[in-house]
Amino acid sequence: MTIQTFASLGLSDTLLRALADENYVAPTPIQYRAIPALLAGRDLLGIAQTGTGKTAAFGLPLLQRLAEHRGRAKHRSARALILAPTRELAVQIDTSLRTYGRHYGFRHAVIIGGVSQNPQIGSMRQGVDVLVATPGRLLDLVNQGHIQLDEVSVLVVDEADRMLDMGFVRDVRKIVSMLPKQRQSMLFSATMPDDVAKLVREMLHDPERVEVSPPTKTGDKIEQRVIHVEQKDKRALLSHLLEDAALKRVIVFTRTKHAANRVSEHLDKAGISSGVIHGNKSQNARQRALESFKAGRARVLVATDIAARGIDVDDISHVINYELPNEPESYVHRIGRTARAGTAGIAISFCDPAERSYLRDIERLVRNEIEVISSALPAGVLSPANANEMPRAPGAPARSYKKPKRRFHPRGNRRAA
Repeated sequence: MTIQTFASLGLSDTLLRALADENYVAPTPIQYRAIPALLAGRDLLGIAQTGTGKTAAFGLPLLQRLAEHRGRAKHRSARALILAPTRELAVQIDTSLRTYGRHYGFRHAVIIGGVSQNPQIGSMRQGVDVLVATPGRLLDLVNQGHIQLDEVSVLVVDEADRMLDMGFVRDVRKIVSMLPKQRQSMLFSATMPDDVAKLVREMLHDPERVEVSPPTKTGDKIEQRVIHVEQKDKRALLSHLLEDAALKRVIVFTRTKHAANRVSEHLDKAGISSGVIHGNKSQNARQRALESFKAGRARVLVATDIAARGIDVDDISHVINYELPNEPESYVHRIGRTARAGTAGIAISFCDPAERSYLRDIERLVRNEIEVISSALPAGVLSPANANEMPRAPGAPARSYKKPKRRFHPRGNRRAA
């Protein structure tokens, strides 16, 4: 079997040197399938989960194209445009492209909401090679006359399904209508709902389709568990699990911003260092929380789904769904924050009685029954309803197999209750 290398994909020596600086040795599946097609000038539809190496898959050929077609962007213009649904993801993409293109000397800019627009206007004044933007703020600055899009030769729309979830698809269509017809376009999405499929038909021309895994498939190296628990007992259960040092770097997901704040406050009072990110936090506050988590100063990061796509942190040992998502696809994205780059991880979901329908939807989507484990909390701490394992809701699908009850051990080793 031939071992793929970045050099075998046709990348320039300049990019290979930058990759070597980062100790990137072998391309991921989406990279070795997408990069040759993009270097050949094809449009591309990429279907892949987060954490599969999508940024390098589109970023490396984008940078090489800009280097091969040397030119200077006009004032207030950009040569390449990348659209991302969240501020965190936009910043992450920009950081990665600056790393890959460090030997080219390109001009970069990031246009995002939540911060003052004045520095962003200044960064665009002389024109840039690479512009990464969230749709709302980009349209604002275009409408104010501070940015022109008629020089864009490469367009990337990342996390298109999240664009749909957040109501940005109309803004994306407006932006695409302002771009030159002659351009190279790429769209990446973890799932392919009808509205995203329509966007593909509108913006891509005879695209190469690269699908590295089924959109509903969860990582093979993620151990998935669910604990049935009353809503009022969730905070006690979370604190109890975090008593184990094996939970070294943990993301806790909630559905709402209010719940995220309450969970973070509870953890801080319990002496567990945490940060919180959600849509009501300023961009600076979100970046501080994320940097603290990356640096290890905060052991736990509490987040909502809106911010989840921008979290790219190595060595996340556990993901805890404090509240199950009401959209089953979000479950796949949440737990994909762990078990990245070939490592293993554990995902634990708390399910209260009101969330059992969400659990059934998730199991239907991933085509697997998530193992139920006991809470391992002393009975006196739990409400009476949780003293024993809670049954499934009436009407739940019949189990295809029986498993003995297990007592949860955070390191993944399980022993019989």
